[in-house]
Amino acid sequence: MGTNGRGAGFERAPVALDIERNIGRNHTMIIGVISDTHLTRPTSELEELNRTVFSGADLILHAGDLVEVDVLEAFTGQEVVAVHGNMDSIEAKHTLPKIRVIELEGRRIGLTHGWGAPGGMESRVKTLFDHVDIIVFGHTHQPCNRVEDGILFFNPGAFAGRFYGIGKRTVGLLTLDETIEGEHIVV
Repeated sequence: MGTNGRGAGFERAPVALDIERNIGRNHTMIIGVISDTHLTRPTSELEELNRTVFSGADLILHAGDLVEVDVLEAFTGQEVVAVHGNMDSIEAKHTLPKIRVIELEGRRIGLTHGWGAPGGMESRVKTLFDHVDIIVFGHTHQPCNRVEDGILFFNPGAFAGRFYGIGKRTVGLLTLDETIEGEHIVV
């Protein structure tokens, strides 16, 4: 598999369209976003996050570096879409794809983990997707919520947060209605 300037093993195609859903224009869709959990199993903190911050979410996106797929069991009762990251186990890398595209309410969301140094991450992940409205990524452990060229680039930061000495533990919420908005939450 060539890199095409996109990092080790990343190629633009094929990208599976995992979810295609139209709930109705009167509905505001809430998406919980998490990345860089760096855990080997579900924890009480993740389960609490599911019961509180993500309780009203229509969908949860995990942008990689779970470490083990079992971590997703913390999100009982929720629909979860995830990709793997560079720190994930071999099992996680075989189970989860590197990139996904999700279509919700007529909007396309690109989901990937990311790679390389934090600087220039948005430019790198943008090369993976065509015609998306939002790109959700992780890897940098740094929250990002900005629009460039009509695309919302959203990184929830790292749930691992303080455990890696990088700062606060953060997650995100995306709100889709007539507009698209991202929000970071310190947990």
